[in-house]
Amino acid sequence: MPEDWQRALAVVAHPDDLEYGAAAAIAEWTAAGREVTYLLVTRGEAGIDGLGPDECAAVREAEQRASAAVVGVRAVQFLDSHHDGVIEAGLPLRRDLSAAIRRYRPELLITLNHHDTWGGVSWNTPDHRVVGRATLDAAGDAGNRWIFPDLTTDLGLAPWNGVRWVAVAGSPYPTHAKEVGLGIDRAIASLAEHHAYITGLEGPSQDPTTYARNFLEPMLQTSGTRYRGTPATLFQLYPR
Repeated sequence: MPEDWQRALAVVAHPDDLEYGAAAAIAEWTAAGREVTYLLVTRGEAGIDGLGPDECAAVREAEQRASAAVVGVRAVQFLDSHHDGVIEAGLPLRRDLSAAIRRYRPELLITLNHHDTWGGVSWNTPDHRVVGRATLDAAGDAGNRWIFPDLTTDLGLAPWNGVRWVAVAGSPYPTHAKEVGLGIDRAIASLAEHHAYITGLEGPSQDPTTYARNFLEPMLQTSGTRYRGTPATLFQLYPR
């Protein structure tokens, strides 16, 4: 993975999307002094069957902020005009993402798998596909003053052409790797902060930390066998 950058913006659909692998790399980057900001398109309000959307959104936002802090991410922004499970592809989403890119001025964009599957026949969700593709599109939109000109005239957000790469986590077609060492334990703790989500997913008997360790350690080790035999987070990198 490129290392000659200082600011990154991670754009995903839901709380917990980054914690299933990407957060290990993010922990390494923040420990090295790089600045990473999280942008959540929704609050994951449809993610826990036993909680209504309003209550769920509040719980999951709090869990995401706590989770981000564990890996050294201080700035977490949530969008308000898109809804969990039914995020629509189109100009409103591209505009919102372009505004965030102009505001935070990242050199690296991070997002989640935008492909139809996770590999083979493991089907990806509509929200992941839509947000991943919109992020790739917005990387170019943000630098064009004639696309969404109101971002400049109404919000004072000047075009930003500084995005140099888009890194897609969870892609079935990885091209680059970020070695993770001390970041593994921080990534496990970060995923474990989503305790209400994990409890809703796995049941009350599942300890969140045990669940996180059992999921992340084998995945990062397996990814590392495709790299230098050391644990790694894999990305599909799109240079710009």
